[in-house]
Amino acid sequence: MSKSKICGSIFAACTMVVLLSGCGLFKGAGSSSNKPTPPPVVTKPATEEKKKDESKKETKAAPFNVPAFGRQEKKEAYNIALFTPLYLDSVFINSTELPGRTLPRYVLPGLDFYEGAQLALDSLQQQGVKLNVTVYDSKSRANSIETLTKGKQLDSTDLIIAAVGTPELQELSNVAREKEINLVSATYPNDGGITANPFLLITNSMLKTHGEALQRYLQESFANKNILFFHRNSAFEKRLLADFKADYEKLQSSRKSRIREVLWSDATTDAELSQFMLADRPNLCVVAALDEAGAKAILRKLSVQTASYPLQVYGMPTWDIMKFKEPEFKGMQIYYTSPYFNDKTDVYSRYITDYFKRVYKSRPSDMAFKGFELTWYFVKQLSANGVYFNGSVNDPAKKVFSNFNYQPVYLKEGTEQPDYFENKNIYIIQKGDSSDTKMNFQ
Repeated sequence: MSKSKICGSIFAACTMVVLLSGCGLFKGAGSSSNKPTPPPVVTKPATEEKKKDESKKETKAAPFNVPAFGRQEKKEAYNIALFTPLYLDSVFINSTELPGRTLPRYVLPGLDFYEGAQLALDSLQQQGVKLNVTVYDSKSRANSIETLTKGKQLDSTDLIIAAVGTPELQELSNVAREKEINLVSATYPNDGGITANPFLLITNSMLKTHGEALQRYLQESFANKNILFFHRNSAFEKRLLADFKADYEKLQSSRKSRIREVLWSDATTDAELSQFMLADRPNLCVVAALDEAGAKAILRKLSVQTASYPLQVYGMPTWDIMKFKEPEFKGMQIYYTSPYFNDKTDVYSRYITDYFKRVYKSRPSDMAFKGFELTWYFVKQLSANGVYFNGSVNDPAKKVFSNFNYQPVYLKEGTEQPDYFENKNIYIIQKGDSSDTKMNFQ
């Protein structure tokens, strides 16, 4: 089933407020053969506590000084709101027909996230988890977050999963804080200026967190090393350097080596770069460029140095989607950081891949895997621990692909409650010709 046909059937069927228990949002009314079969159980589930009447709420000591987190609130069925950017207002401007029979590329990430999430939800409900799921197009003008808030449509929500950026994250954060609803920010690598909201869980870790993890990895994994930080003359990359140096000062390790700064531009010569290199130890080159053109420009310069010096290059999380196939990069050791890792060999990945091939006649994208993973993980949290699962949010038994390590972030000293929670688990991943490899580091 092509995505153009899938999307073409949406507009007439709904206005992006759909109960999933009876919904085929991006699909036609498929045959029973297309219904997902839940993946095999990979770990023995813990015995759930006997469900309590919704009206009975047991107060416990509040984790992180957030009173709501101390309540045990279990329900027969949980209400979930899923927000993802589908741009239906843009795709279907004057009719219900898809212009050109082809989806615009900007629609695909949000659509893929939804498809992965829907597969998880369908599978969980087949396993007996009772859910009322409402899906919202986060770019819809008719159902903007402001409109939904005024209409009190989110008031009974137990969990919000959102693959959104600004300004939608800020708007949803306001709702989550006021209504005491856990909000999972699935894909946006920023806090959006949000403070004082302990109900916000940021999954796609921020750059500062990547820098902290990379600093720890480089300092602790190598006995002798020459750490070089390459940046251009821009305010943004200078700020990354300042954060990296601050992480060095905070790190308590007898093995740490100082950071050497390298300011580079297109005019930087090979002779100038070679002055920073050492022949008797690994030269660990951290590159601050987030853009592909900048990353490849400095890599070309560094590739000349590999003939004379042992050299490893460590890039930013944006390097995960970059391809370094050029001949001059052959043999270079290139790494990047990421809060996600999926080698796609596990039982869940095979299940998702098989389903997408069978139903959509395509391979699932990384956004589809993320939609599945986060939906599965947090619905399992609801089912096992109730609405306020925060005290046990880092449960390895519910792992799908990636390890999560949500930790409280306090932006000001002395505050009693976290400003939000952020996933602090960062993987160090080596680029490969056909697939990437996770290094043995957590």
